[in-house]
Amino acid sequence: MLKRSVILLALLTLLVLPPHRGIGSGRITDRITHHLHQRIVTRDVSSRIFCRKEFLCGSSLLPRFYNERNFRPGWIDESGLTIQAESLIQMIHAAHLEGLTPEDYHLVSIESLVRHLRTTKNWRHNDEFLIDLEILLSDAFLIYASHLLSGRVDPETIHSKWIAATRRADLIQLLHTALATQSVDSTLKSLRPSHPGYGKLRNALKYYRHIAAAGGWRPIPPGPKMAIRSKDRRVEMVRRRLVLTGDLTPGSQADPRHFDSDLKEAVRTYQKLHGLIVDGIVGPETLGCLNTPPKELVRKIILNLERWRWLPHDLGWSHINVNIADFRLDVIENDRSLMDIKVVVGSNYRRSPVFSGTMTYLVVNPYWYIPTSIVREDIYPMVRDNAHYLDEKKIRVFENWHEDAREIAPALVDWTGLETERFTYKLRQDPGPHNALGRIKFMFPNKFAVYLHDTPYRHLFEKNSRNFSAGCIRVEKPIELATYLLRGHSMWAGQTIDELIESGERQVIHLPREIPVHLLYWTTWVDSDGLIHFRDDIYERDEALYGALLERAPTHY
Repeated sequence: MLKRSVILLALLTLLVLPPHRGIGSGRITDRITHHLHQRIVTRDVSSRIFCRKEFLCGSSLLPRFYNERNFRPGWIDESGLTIQAESLIQMIHAAHLEGLTPEDYHLVSIESLVRHLRTTKNWRHNDEFLIDLEILLSDAFLIYASHLLSGRVDPETIHSKWIAATRRADLIQLLHTALATQSVDSTLKSLRPSHPGYGKLRNALKYYRHIAAAGGWRPIPPGPKMAIRSKDRRVEMVRRRLVLTGDLTPGSQADPRHFDSDLKEAVRTYQKLHGLIVDGIVGPETLGCLNTPPKELVRKIILNLERWRWLPHDLGWSHINVNIADFRLDVIENDRSLMDIKVVVGSNYRRSPVFSGTMTYLVVNPYWYIPTSIVREDIYPMVRDNAHYLDEKKIRVFENWHEDAREIAPALVDWTGLETERFTYKLRQDPGPHNALGRIKFMFPNKFAVYLHDTPYRHLFEKNSRNFSAGCIRVEKPIELATYLLRGHSMWAGQTIDELIESGERQVIHLPREIPVHLLYWTTWVDSDGLIHFRDDIYERDEALYGALLERAPTHY
């Protein structure tokens, strides 16, 4: 599961041969150069790659790195560790601030070797440990750089229908440049996601870790609902809990056990930030959420920092975010939300995919070409119970999926093909009030055949949890979204979206400006106002990612 794209090549045994000792008492860097050359040139490509029982994840890149610098060491000089080596070790120590694990970057072995260097009088003559330290530091830089750049885990190995927009860079060139310009720390920092949302989530991780380290909060006992005018010690516990997380400003209430209007507004704020029904009442669901241990919130933040690293480096000055776990769409310009729209996403059985695409056109009064899987699971049971179902829903049947396919009467359909997966008919729903796509669909071509669209089932937007679709994203305000996307379009100047819809004609309209679309799955994020949000893991994806992050590379033979 760990992303080791750099180690899957058939490669050398870089460090398993015993280093040569004693080519004289010459300069340290000359001796290390000699031994590095020996290890690389006389490698055994069939052996596993370890150094001091540490698996080298970047071993396929190390030979190129040292060949290109004529095997000269990058981290060791005549005085021992270079300043850049010290800088790298400090960066590794700080990896926990990114939600990463310092021990993944050989920290234990590196620190052991550094202690030996600093406490042993004859360290200058121990070529073996100097070479091990040199190569472990290079490997640590390459692994850490890779993880900052595109994540520690490849999501496609643990999630179906999840495509990471992997950011790529020449890691060897980055390492050369970092050493040559003495900029190891700034080079690594530059590989973090540059979006403000990532930095804000890093700050939230620090904040909630502090709460967890201070003992967290005591669970609030179960009991009756708490609302305005309630009065007992549990109210005081709610008050302390919301003060701790910044949802309630500390005050000088005459009786902190009294549920007053200030506390009600704080509860409403808390409910909004956690995706709960916003009513200002502490019922079972809100109480359960309040009792979530801070260490679990820390874990959520770590998981979503990793998800940030799967995104493109540049989301686009103007772009559309759909957070599946939040059931919402945001139109973003210059890091500010212009439109906040409710959406309906895929059910747990038909999950919406996660990927980035580019919206290029929209269709007014669209046809719905019904996927065979939906015909099998949803349409045919209706037809079986009602022979007139297709006519009532304005669904027409064609012999096949060819563009010039002949239309046939529904009575002539051989439905038995659905059972053998040899169903060749094309079912198409005409535009109109019954069309499952509503009156507009927004297209960003992708291999999942997923898009945004209107819907006639408006009542679903009133629900708090909205995972009911077959995978596509249903939009609450399609006309407002279309108007935004088509602003400045000369071809339909003078007409409104409503007028185009009323014409009843199917029209394809290409956008004057293509716009990036990011289908996301964030269970924690920080908004532009600095408020941290938490959401339920509706597709149960957090646990799989957490398990993958816990996996370690082999550490012994």
